[in-house]
Amino acid sequence: MRIIDSGKGKTIEAFGLQTNYLELGEGEPLILLHGSGPGVSASTNWRKVMPELAKHFRVIAPDLAGFGHTERAEGFSYDIKHWGKHLLGFLDALGIEKAHVIGNSFGGSLALATAARFPERFSKLCLMGTPCDKFFMTPGLRSGWDYTPSLENMRKAMSHFPFSEKTITDELVEERYQTSLIPGAQEGLRKLLVKPSEDGETALSGMPEHVVAKIAHPTLVLHGREDKVVPTEMGLKLGRSMPNADMHIFANCGHWVMAERPKEFLRLVINHFLAE
Repeated sequence: MRIIDSGKGKTIEAFGLQTNYLELGEGEPLILLHGSGPGVSASTNWRKVMPELAKHFRVIAPDLAGFGHTERAEGFSYDIKHWGKHLLGFLDALGIEKAHVIGNSFGGSLALATAARFPERFSKLCLMGTPCDKFFMTPGLRSGWDYTPSLENMRKAMSHFPFSEKTITDELVEERYQTSLIPGAQEGLRKLLVKPSEDGETALSGMPEHVVAKIAHPTLVLHGREDKVVPTEMGLKLGRSMPNADMHIFANCGHWVMAERPKEFLRLVINHFLAE
């Protein structure tokens, strides 16, 4: 196991990719999986809540394949199967046999897909703004496909995500803009997103209800009531379908629960993972 500190995080080879990640704290491993969107990374999703989580867990947040500062390898197939293999390869590279996981949006879908096939690798799950079953592309998801790099366009794309635009700081816009300039960043994002239909609505699909109904891990489902990126009904489907799921809906909250309601997010998540 060879770990390099790049200044933007640590780097380790996983599934053939030089994988960038953040790590803080000690104890049971807690893996944080970021969502999608232009300029997204482990840092932009998780940096501000990691110190509090690290008081209780060994917190590890990777840049998933095609995102952030993780290597973009020629010929890598960007699909849920290979993202899952990359995630498992990352756990293997760090010698982690079993972990808790928090998945935000796309990261939640990845957590579900991997837990469904390899349930023994995870202890408890937390899913935030995660799609389930069929829905139509929202303006928030469409903005990721349409994005071309500029500070103005980044702020416009990000405007779909929170309930209050006060959450969108100049620092966050700048960080995500700079990350979006990494060669291959937008191409990787478009491999994740379905190309918008030119005629009518664009059909999308998260993990089917009949699949998530078989995932028995203790799960906390979190969703913003005003989520304009992944409809709140998606969270309700997860809460109804998963046999051991508790659910919390946040009022006056969009797609970024951990950024918009950090105190409540931390309280609920820490209690969930520490509960016997």
